[in-house]
Amino acid sequence: MKETKLWINGKWEDTKDTYELSSPYSGEIIAKVAKASVQDVERAIEGAHEAFQTFKMTTAYERAEILYKVVDIIRERKQEFAEILAKEAGKPISTGLAEIERTITTYQFSAEAAKQLYGETVPMDAAPGGKDRIGFTKRVPLGVVSAITPFNFPFNLVAHKLGPAFAVGNTVVLKPATQTPLSALVMAEIFKEAGLPNGALQIVTGSGGELSDVLVTHPLVKKVTFTGSGAVGMKIKEKVGLRMVTLELGSNAAVIIEPSTPIEKIISRAVSGAFNFSGQVCISLQRIYVHESIYDQFTEAFVEETKKLKLGDPLDPATDLSAMINPKEVERIKEWIEEAKMQGAKVATGAEFTERTMTPTVMVNVTPDMKIMCLETFAPIVSIVPYKTLDEAIRYVNDSELGLNAGIYTNVLTDAMRAADEVEAGAVVINDIPTFRVDHMPYGGIKNSGYGREGIKYAIEEMTELKFITIKSVF
Repeated sequence: MKETKLWINGKWEDTKDTYELSSPYSGEIIAKVAKASVQDVERAIEGAHEAFQTFKMTTAYERAEILYKVVDIIRERKQEFAEILAKEAGKPISTGLAEIERTITTYQFSAEAAKQLYGETVPMDAAPGGKDRIGFTKRVPLGVVSAITPFNFPFNLVAHKLGPAFAVGNTVVLKPATQTPLSALVMAEIFKEAGLPNGALQIVTGSGGELSDVLVTHPLVKKVTFTGSGAVGMKIKEKVGLRMVTLELGSNAAVIIEPSTPIEKIISRAVSGAFNFSGQVCISLQRIYVHESIYDQFTEAFVEETKKLKLGDPLDPATDLSAMINPKEVERIKEWIEEAKMQGAKVATGAEFTERTMTPTVMVNVTPDMKIMCLETFAPIVSIVPYKTLDEAIRYVNDSELGLNAGIYTNVLTDAMRAADEVEAGAVVINDIPTFRVDHMPYGGIKNSGYGREGIKYAIEEMTELKFITIKSVF
């Protein structure tokens, strides 16, 4: 059984306390994980602050080269890392390999962005008193970044924190999800091999409830970037004060299917968007609004495609979806489904459970107030609802406290542009599922879905300060 340590100031450190890490699929203990104390985190933050004093002086070229080396190392070890995802997250191996490919892309974009920190000139003589002055701006690093990451994309979402931070010269204290520490800890070895200075990356594992306060409120922390639940995100926002903060808090992503849509061309894509990684994706397709003229045809085709999915061992290449992250989550969604059924909803397919798994589930006859509709399910479940007019569909999509990604399928350009304007979401995806994301696009939500944006260029803007400099050219 693997035993892990903390990564502090470029060295592995033992801890007094540990916790056992179980495989989501088999339940077997796969690691004994170091459990950091508040004092450990304080030392990590202080070490990152000390490292920042020299790391901020490195050149853009040097930082880019480190990130390019990270890309090369990950590319050589893709299969190994996908197997880590299968063991600690229950992610099917094919899905895990896709995540590793995205992780490579994220670090590659970060390397390229390190060389593109452009400022602008300001025409000082445009104002009275500005004659004989030159003005320009530049982006400068903040300092120590606290990065708190979730279990569902433990390589790529860590990359979305580390890549932009290191590209501009920040240092990072990383606290990965309790369930997925192994993927984060392996990055310590990779960045060390790539030439990152000691102390620039600190990795502390353990309880978020016990460690989050110091990660958020320590005076040397200049930026907090968090991906996780809305409840935790709200607490962070209350505590963060004047520090910069980025919060990615999830959603109940919806798509509109207009009658001009060729159903046979989108069914497999929609099913994938609903059930990939057992629906444990922030932008997993949760609500499908289908025009009443094609509702029966769409629902029948969607259910049939769903029944083809294979539930099984994440290490089996034929597996489409595997275990949920832990048995408590299975019990939660089981209760939500039973409650919805009591309120009149019907199961079109699925809703079969073991202690650790749930078959992909399609619900019909649902109402907006049901938990499976108005909250984030984070499970392999999707609801299909008919609508009469596009106005009504847009109203359904917007009738939510969440708004990360949303989508619409239509062959009518004016309807697509209208949805783009009127749908309340951080991103509107036209003619694809809202689960679509590439790693350099701006990514983040409105309403209770978050605050700020990820995507390398946009993350860098929020991980730097804009400094203005002016020079009087004539004494």
